[in-house]
Amino acid sequence: MKHNIKNLTLSAMFLAIGLVLPFLTGQVPKIGSMLLPMHIPIFLCGLICGWQYGAAVGLITPILRSFIFGMPPLYPNAVAMAMELLTYGLVIGLMYSRSRWQCVISLYRSLLVAMIAGRAVWGVTEIIILGIGGEAFTWEAFIAGAFLNAIPGIIIQLILIPMIMVALNRTGLVRFRKKESPRAETAK
Repeated sequence: MKHNIKNLTLSAMFLAIGLVLPFLTGQVPKIGSMLLPMHIPIFLCGLICGWQYGAAVGLITPILRSFIFGMPPLYPNAVAMAMELLTYGLVIGLMYSRSRWQCVISLYRSLLVAMIAGRAVWGVTEIIILGIGGEAFTWEAFIAGAFLNAIPGIIIQLILIPMIMVALNRTGLVRFRKKESPRAETAK
């Protein structure tokens, strides 16, 4: 029970950070799509609280931000972002929690796979949403939106998220762990 309350509280904090952090880009969509400030708390939520919380916060954050602040626009941006961020929280949380060693290497592995999966889901969502609206989503638009324009944000995420997790490990707030092998557990 205490663990659930802690995760709910942390998830609420990550949701609040996800709502406020994009203000650092001055509400300029072009800068926001380059720096990707809303992604960082979702990745951290999935890592720290688990995939269920990461997925839920990822789904809620862009839609709630759209309703409260009008950015990103609900259709198609916030809906596609919600699917993308849901995937980030889900994949990074699942991969990291199932890693035999929870260390910087498994953190990077989980982060990279989550980034690729989230961008793929974003692309598929854009194809579906824009297809329903009678618009086309080209391969060039996908590459530009998912990778080329996002390079500064990707670099920030690859540096900042592991730095935060290492700092949390050093302070003892979130520990890197090594899972016991099944043989070691039965020997106890």
